[in-house]
Amino acid sequence: MARLSWLPIAFFLILALSFAIQTANAGKEGSVRVRLQDCPKACDFRCSKTHHRKPCLFFCNYCCKRCLCVPSGTYGNREECPCYNNIKTKEGKNKCP
Repeated sequence: MARLSWLPIAFFLILALSFAIQTANAGKEGSVRVRLQDCPKACDFRCSKTHHRKPCLFFCNYCCKRCLCVPSGTYGNREECPCYNNIKTKEGKNKCP
């Protein structure tokens, strides 16, 4: 029985480490899942390299509030947010930047 006494300690350490990693990555720019109040910050990063900043921010915030998700990076990566990726214009083009 003494051999298994380290098992609960190892389990606890792994659990604590995974929580610490998840907490450290939660507030980084370009994160995929966001809270409603974090949409402006996530969209500000998403639209940071475009020349059409005002419409980009408008539609990004619209999509973020609807999906609570913004793809990472400043372009592409839409597969990270299926809802964000599926919002289309009447012409069938992507509405969300």
